[in-house]
Amino acid sequence: MTNYDIQSSREWWAQRWVDVLESFGWRRRLERARNYARQGNVLQIEFDGAKVSALVQGTAPEPYNVSLSLDLFDDEQWQYVIESMSQRAIFSAKLLAGEMPQNIEEVFTANGLSLFPLTKFDIHSKCSCPDPANPCKHIGAVYYLLGDRFSEDPFVLFQLRGRAKEQILSALRQTRSGQSDAEQPEEPAALSSPEAPIDLHTFWQYDEQLEPSLVVIAPPPSSETVLNVLGPIPIKADPAVNQATGSAQMIVADYLKTVYEQVSQQSVLAAMTTGDRSGMQI
Repeated sequence: MTNYDIQSSREWWAQRWVDVLESFGWRRRLERARNYARQGNVLQIEFDGAKVSALVQGTAPEPYNVSLSLDLFDDEQWQYVIESMSQRAIFSAKLLAGEMPQNIEEVFTANGLSLFPLTKFDIHSKCSCPDPANPCKHIGAVYYLLGDRFSEDPFVLFQLRGRAKEQILSALRQTRSGQSDAEQPEEPAALSSPEAPIDLHTFWQYDEQLEPSLVVIAPPPSSETVLNVLGPIPIKADPAVNQATGSAQMIVADYLKTVYEQVSQQSVLAAMTTGDRSGMQI
């Protein structure tokens, strides 16, 4: 039951939040809550650290006050999570780009945690309305609007667990920087010496496994080739045969242009075919 659709294209982590809430058996209560969310009854949502405060208009003249929070992770738990994130470059790359890595939950479960509420008891909410049920329709409406906030900024979900965006990114940079320093050899003599020999046969060889999610293969943005960048072919002109020289330049340029275009197209096709077979994201 995920037909709530204030946003036509909700990100996967926001949809996951909605799916988790709807799995707690609150179907009848959440039906009215979705209508409240659609109709704009949530007048205001504010974040005070890890706590959410909202004003929701009900049937009474004055809007109701809603508060919501999740169980927080302590400093030690967050340290384990950050260390696990830093070990995979794709997590840092995705988060810096404002996206939630598809398998981010694995980082938390590996450390005995759950990013999303594991049970309904992980969510602590209150409403000033007289309805004794929890969640009431006012709290439920805030649940759905939070999903939209998660789509806009995935770090809001981390914030509800006790860490703000800048704290996470700063910790990731610091941890990854420390790892990079530790991986550096103490005396890189071969690289420090300008006289170090270079083996041209192995210069472009790289035997380590690449992170497939970071590999993006796409056609060139324009039809220009290297010939357009280099300009006219510098064939020496001879005044006595100036016309013939001009014709030769055109013939060679046209021929090379055709060759470069064919090579470019075949390279992209070959790369995409190879990427599909190896599981890369194209």
